[in-house]
Amino acid sequence: MSRHRPQRDLSAAAQEYLLALRVMAGIDDGGRVTAAQVARHLGVTTQASSEMFRRLVADGLVAHAEGRDLHLTAAGRTAADGIFRRHALLEWLLTSVVGLGWAESDDEAMRLQGAISPRVEARLDEMLGHPEICPHGNPIDADTARRRPAGVRLSEMEAGQPATVYRITEEAEEDAGLLSYLEARALTPGAHITILARSESLDSLTLDGPRGRATLGLRPAALIRVLPGDADPALFHRVPTD
Repeated sequence: MSRHRPQRDLSAAAQEYLLALRVMAGIDDGGRVTAAQVARHLGVTTQASSEMFRRLVADGLVAHAEGRDLHLTAAGRTAADGIFRRHALLEWLLTSVVGLGWAESDDEAMRLQGAISPRVEARLDEMLGHPEICPHGNPIDADTARRRPAGVRLSEMEAGQPATVYRITEEAEEDAGLLSYLEARALTPGAHITILARSESLDSLTLDGPRGRATLGLRPAALIRVLPGDADPALFHRVPTD
């Protein structure tokens, strides 16, 4: 008989697996993901991944779809969204208040996300202005995602087109080097850019941003979403300064 374990009772490892499944399956849980794929994503053995998912299935948080595919149950989605929400709040705190960089704040938030109490979480949410997205622009939950535009892959933009950086997808968040590069070039949500050149043969895209020219491979550029032209400033969260 399965049981729904309270998300705050989950081990740090279980939380990491739920977040990984959430990222790999997508915000709408539509992607096809196996235990072996999650194992490669987390850098663990397939055996370790399979054992963890057996526990999460027993806890009613993960279920099998077709064949070996895995997906979050309703309880699992709630748990994963709650974990991501705490992670996002901590990232806002660490980047906007403490002053850490994106990559470092992600590591620190991963360590802290299972330790904060509901009271501290609620206070952080209030202090940070009730963000609905993480500092990289990703929606905290599926309801928020449905209310927001999907955006366009940066890799699909053509030369001469102006755009606004919208979100650095959760998949891109896994690449610390990419995060550091984007942050150093101020290519953060809300930044205005102009596409200067796009080359399939050179597998690259060059743009003009807040700190001048920047060049990205088309593959990492595909992990960044933009909105053509000038986007509504209300789409981008700003932590209150008062």
